[in-house]
Amino acid sequence: MDCEGCERKVKKSVEGMKGVTQVDVERKASKLTVVGYVDPKKVVARVAHRTGKKVELWPYVPYDVVAHPYAPGVYDKKAPAGYVRNAEDPQVSHLARASSTEVRYTTAFSDENPAACSVM
Repeated sequence: MDCEGCERKVKKSVEGMKGVTQVDVERKASKLTVVGYVDPKKVVARVAHRTGKKVELWPYVPYDVVAHPYAPGVYDKKAPAGYVRNAEDPQVSHLARASSTEVRYTTAFSDENPAACSVM
């Protein structure tokens, strides 16, 4: 999206859809956020049809959602701050991830934890 006209055209293409409660447009990120009970495929198809623009679902998810954010195929330099690419890669699934119990035990006696117990 380059101008206010494009932004307005994209926003109006979705506002009238049944189930849409809120529409937000971020022109710099070329991102349209639609809130409500509506099928994402229908939103993509409608915006593409009404505007004639290339449309795709937002490929990024928050950093905390992904098990291995720095694995190849997940980390993306083009992603906005705090986001990584949403990829369910079978090559990444074999990597181990510590459970919350393991994290608690390993960080309990950390030098970075000022409330930790000190055992001498």
